[in-house]
Amino acid sequence: MKVRFAPACLFVLGVAAGSSACSSDPEPPGGLPLAQCVAPARPRDAAIRLESALGDQAFQSPVDLVEGPGKRFYVVEQGGRVRVVEPGASTSTLAIDIAARITSGGEAGLLSVAFDPAFTQNGFVYLHFTSPVAGPVQGTRVFESVIARYQSKDGGLTFDPSTEKRVIAVDQPFSNHNAGKIAFGPDGNLYFGLGDGGSGGDPQGHGQNTGTLLGTIVRIDPKGDPYAVPPTNPFVGGGGRPEIYAYGLRNPWKIAFDPATGDLWAGDVGQGKYEEIDRITLGGNYGWRTREGAHCYNADTCETQGLIDPVVEYGRGDGFSVTAGHVYRGAKIPALFGKLIFGDFGTGRIWAVDRDANGASFAALLLASDLRISTFGQGSDGEVYVADYATGRVKVILPSDGGGPTSAPTLLSATGCLDAADPSKGAPGLVAYEVNAPLWSDGAEKQRWVSVPEGKKIGVAADGDMEVPSGSVLVKTFVVDGKRVETRLFARYADGGYVGYSYEWADDQRDATLLAEGKTKDLGGGKTWTFPSRGQCFACHTPQAGVVLGLEVRQLDRVVGGENQLARFAPLLAAPVTPGASPPLKRLTDPGTDEERARSYLHANCAMCHRAGAGAGAAKIDLHIDRSFAELGACDVAPSAGDLGVAGSRIFLPGDPARSTLVLRMRALDTNRMPTLATRVVDEDGARAVEAWIRGVSACP
Repeated sequence: MKVRFAPACLFVLGVAAGSSACSSDPEPPGGLPLAQCVAPARPRDAAIRLESALGDQAFQSPVDLVEGPGKRFYVVEQGGRVRVVEPGASTSTLAIDIAARITSGGEAGLLSVAFDPAFTQNGFVYLHFTSPVAGPVQGTRVFESVIARYQSKDGGLTFDPSTEKRVIAVDQPFSNHNAGKIAFGPDGNLYFGLGDGGSGGDPQGHGQNTGTLLGTIVRIDPKGDPYAVPPTNPFVGGGGRPEIYAYGLRNPWKIAFDPATGDLWAGDVGQGKYEEIDRITLGGNYGWRTREGAHCYNADTCETQGLIDPVVEYGRGDGFSVTAGHVYRGAKIPALFGKLIFGDFGTGRIWAVDRDANGASFAALLLASDLRISTFGQGSDGEVYVADYATGRVKVILPSDGGGPTSAPTLLSATGCLDAADPSKGAPGLVAYEVNAPLWSDGAEKQRWVSVPEGKKIGVAADGDMEVPSGSVLVKTFVVDGKRVETRLFARYADGGYVGYSYEWADDQRDATLLAEGKTKDLGGGKTWTFPSRGQCFACHTPQAGVVLGLEVRQLDRVVGGENQLARFAPLLAAPVTPGASPPLKRLTDPGTDEERARSYLHANCAMCHRAGAGAGAAKIDLHIDRSFAELGACDVAPSAGDLGVAGSRIFLPGDPARSTLVLRMRALDTNRMPTLATRVVDEDGARAVEAWIRGVSACP
């Protein structure tokens, strides 16, 4: 059965007359037409479903989830706290707060917790966190990655901060790629991953350097003082740091042991093209930075002898930040028994490592969720949980209940979202709108509409972001050289989640066909169009930006057809909005200052990711239009993801756009490009606007 967008009774402010499809109310109130474009129910063809767990509590930026003594769950909050949830409880208590002792933000902070195998006898618990250090920053170390031991004197209800004993500390030359998870293996030793030291492209060559712990899986015995080295570690006899268990890793954010076999699994976050899942073996070399995944990195050929291939890998069409989970050993989903479950932070997709008829491993998609998957957890019963970094909530993975729709209509004409007689227009009942500062889409022109269910209203947040109610659909058609290329439908499910669908227009322009995955298309004349996958939608449609982009007061506050759009939207809004109450965003051609035009552009094109709370993977800059220049965190700040080969570069270097990575990334056409998805052409006008702003600034505030 197919998901249907129509018919449905919707009450919206229309831009064209139309008749109702619902006989029970042939004349909508005030003569406003009813639309037939309505969000579908969430598809039920997935192999799994997610259900609220741990009392549906909202934790603050959860990054680790562990079942500990007494079958309690321990949730690690990146800001520096560990919270405890008793079995069946709907509230949590504080186990420890070390926020004052750590460096947090971006990929740094309190990252993981592990209980000593002999916890019932010694009460020891271990934390992994990043800690500030005195001395110079860029080029030497920005902070330390620390494993520290604490003691619980009440059976795990609290960890005594005064008992802290540092076990090991590793200098970090950059602020990213700190890895995260720590875990005890079946041999009683402590394992943890460390990234390659950060920046971008492993500039210091740590991945293949066994003289450093960066870019490795470390194995130590914490019973030593401060630790001992297991005698079977591969470099105990020389040739590298004796603590190394395996190496050649870029950023193994999560590791996990199979409780049945003892196999060690890791998810290694890729540079710009591939994410990988690895089975970690003693002395194994996993290839970074000779390779990314199973592919030569920045080279046509490379020496691969002795390098271990990933068990599975996936490209940017499916995600951009892998989160390894756990081998399922529960009883509720027999089909997954013995298979590693993993996900992607950026796209919310969840997979299992499976095998085909020939025994080859592949990633079997279980669910396309809209979570920011920061960590998985596993109970002693073998069931697997997943945490959403954006909302802070924890879900348990359960078998799908089946039934229900499986897909959107194959043809765009069947959705009821565009006018059947003239697909350049929205269907009756949809609201057309324009924005002040458009998102760059390789020069394409855009047509935009929104449909809102009858009796529901669009919420308006304090910062002007708008939240569409469940059942709503946003429609956007992209036009290149006068021809429709793609129409995207971004719909909000009845349960509050979102889904994006891409339709490719036929050359005859009569209809468009639903795409199952992303693709690229040669448009002729040297132009290429990128259709995003459904998962890629959530790379830009972030929870921190309100998921829906473009619908915000600053964007809609403009006169179109002699009328301010906010007046046109007034019947749909839950609260009145006064035009001019907040300064509207500027177009690049609008009068104003260089800063106003550049900041408006960056807000529309970059701030959906580069803002407070965006999480791991994004530079720690905040490009939201409300921030002051000083609050951007960019001026004279060294770039965390690499200098792009420009010595002395900064994110924003006053007076010098040629050494400002903010604009250098806008002009890049390789994996250093920002934004990273669905664009292959430099926006010259946008880049020049940002360059003009940088050139006109003489000093940081």
